[in-house]
Amino acid sequence: MKRLLCIVGGMNAGGAETFLMKLYRKIDKNQFQMDFAVATADKCYYDDEILSMGGRIYKISPKSSGVVRNFNSIKKLVKREKYSYVLRTSQHSLSALELFAARIGGAKTTIFRSSNSNTTTGAGKDLLLHRICRFMPLWNADIKLAPSTEAAEFMFGKNCIKKGRAILLHNAIDLSLFHYDIAAGIRIRNELNIPAETTIIGHVGRFNQQKNHAFLLDVFKAYSCKNGNSVLLLVGKGELEPAIKEKASELGILDRIIFTGVRSDVPALLSAMDVFVFPSLYEGMPNTVIEAQATGLPCLIADTITREADITGLVHYLPLDSADAWASYIANLPQETRTTPIQKFKENCYDIESVTEQFVKLVFEK
Repeated sequence: MKRLLCIVGGMNAGGAETFLMKLYRKIDKNQFQMDFAVATADKCYYDDEILSMGGRIYKISPKSSGVVRNFNSIKKLVKREKYSYVLRTSQHSLSALELFAARIGGAKTTIFRSSNSNTTTGAGKDLLLHRICRFMPLWNADIKLAPSTEAAEFMFGKNCIKKGRAILLHNAIDLSLFHYDIAAGIRIRNELNIPAETTIIGHVGRFNQQKNHAFLLDVFKAYSCKNGNSVLLLVGKGELEPAIKEKASELGILDRIIFTGVRSDVPALLSAMDVFVFPSLYEGMPNTVIEAQATGLPCLIADTITREADITGLVHYLPLDSADAWASYIANLPQETRTTPIQKFKENCYDIESVTEQFVKLVFEK
């Protein structure tokens, strides 16, 4: 059996981690296994599922304890467990140093997957360090992957896809799970005490700076002033959640917002929504926008996000300069019958079966 070691911060319900889990669920476990090296002592969202499928979870020293200790812990793990295949997924080029550690430890094939089109802050020292270290993934990764052209070029350089230096591996979804389910949508509305005639504006994402929840609150405030029979449904957790609740209270809209936390029934929640609003400052390729489209949900997203995210024609782009403009756009969206656009996902290779097959060929059959 061939085993792939995936190096991550922790296997929580973020976009990059969720994508790895989608691959892991579909991969043929009689031939391949995926194990995870995590830089946290905390139990993470996907840990139990990983262990239930035969995966292993190893604790490594985080970079915060020192780059040398982090490097050595990875090198020793790869050498001790005799890993031939090692993958690092990250939005920062410096993370490719961990692939060099894996190579020193004996890894034969190293894979770097760019997960975003910007760094955490997108400015200052963090972005400068990323640019300085951008040679690292080019030198230390045998296989270079990204979910979009923007994410690829941010990590691997201009025209890297056209030049064959990097490969697109789409953020695919399981179409057996993500589809429009009217009964599930009704069940969610009943659970959350939302009447059928109430408009649900929805968002799924971590509460952090990148996801731009503060702007989303401004949009909902503007919309609800003219459309009182509406609620904002926010799915996810994160460090900025208390600040967002405080701002919602200041805007006088806290009683119209439902905070669900992390949920395992995202397809049902999407089926209950009327519109998906996603004003991120940057994205590699947003999983949740892909998932929302699979349920036939119209999506209004920031024009900072790649045009490749529009697989179905359901995605509408707006600049982040006016919350009122977003609110007006939502109010004027045409009411159309929702369907599940399965064929468009398959034609564009966004179904998880196709992407898993591509991944296996790239990594294990290279």
